[in-house]
Amino acid sequence: MNPSIREQFPILHQEINGHPLVYLDNAATSQKPRAVIEAVKHYYEWENSNVHRGVHTLGSRATDAYEGAREKVARFINAKSMEEIIFTRGTTTALNLVASSYARSVCGPGDEIVLTEMEHHSNLIPWQQAALAVGATLKYIPLQPDGTITLEDVENTISPRTKVVAIAYVSNVMGVVHPVKEIAAIAHRNGAVISIDGAQSTPHMKVDVQDLDCDFYALSGHKMCAPTGIGALYGKKALLNKMEPVEFGGEMINDVGLYESNWKELPWKFEGGTPIIAGAVGLGAAIDFLQDIGMDNIEQHESRLAAYAMNRLAEIEGFQLYGPRIREVGLITFNLGDVHPHDLATVLDAQGVAIRAGHHCCQPLMRWLQVSSTARASFYLYNTEEDVDRLISALIQTKEYFGDAT
Repeated sequence: MNPSIREQFPILHQEINGHPLVYLDNAATSQKPRAVIEAVKHYYEWENSNVHRGVHTLGSRATDAYEGAREKVARFINAKSMEEIIFTRGTTTALNLVASSYARSVCGPGDEIVLTEMEHHSNLIPWQQAALAVGATLKYIPLQPDGTITLEDVENTISPRTKVVAIAYVSNVMGVVHPVKEIAAIAHRNGAVISIDGAQSTPHMKVDVQDLDCDFYALSGHKMCAPTGIGALYGKKALLNKMEPVEFGGEMINDVGLYESNWKELPWKFEGGTPIIAGAVGLGAAIDFLQDIGMDNIEQHESRLAAYAMNRLAEIEGFQLYGPRIREVGLITFNLGDVHPHDLATVLDAQGVAIRAGHHCCQPLMRWLQVSSTARASFYLYNTEEDVDRLISALIQTKEYFGDAT
């Protein structure tokens, strides 16, 4: 990756505890390039107004910027039209919308919702609540010893009673890239829809929702260089048209009476209230930034970096990897001997290296792994082999600090 890319991220040029920052917590959130920061700043300085309402110049500018960002999202994931893109606060809100509006309307007693045990809580709890509300059954695709799933097990788990298959494209713990296109085909053969959690895939690889033939796809902006608090739900138009809104108020209505009301057309019927306008502007700028670099280039860079990191980490005695040895994405979850992950992360932070420690919002998966928590290093387009070397050095020093615990 071009070294000049790193220069475009102001936050990376600082010291933490007297050491140059090495940021390896990108699966939690990414840093923001200057282009995104400036786009949001420009919006607030020159275009700030509410959208779809005012006929004055600022209102028109704000509306153009907001809807222009929607068009960028649609092109970025290859949706058929911008009507299929609903702006949300992020992946969590998007998945809750599908579970609350779609699943509760099509599922009943005895119907099935199929998941995996490695789902993020945001792609588990909404389906639990939908199942409890309508009497549906949750089923889980079995995990292989390395944390992957097989299409044979997918075939055996999905049945004609299945209404929804909900699965992450990429696991935020195991780093597994699921064969979601093939899973979608199996779901459709059984009359089910597939909802994909794209939080960990959208920032790191080219996504084509038409090629995947997914019915719903959720994404978060803050993991792909955009501001926090903005994301999107893609849904096939025919399905979205049948769904009812879950938030009501201004902006999403067509006509309001004293006793009943009706809604705007897609996509606005799902966007009640003043939307996240500046966030959408920032998301549009982030998409421009990523496309200028090229999603294929980003994916290749992270794959090379992950391979380099895996080779270096394997040299450390006591290193315990979770997930498959070969990584398609730049995400590595591990433990180090008997050192608690929180202690590990604390000592690394003292050396300027930021990683994640905890259950990563995947408590059922932690129980499956038979651990309470793990450490996780996750890479993005601005990370380098030197960052990996700093991680390795810090891990070795941590082992020494804790008496070479194994």
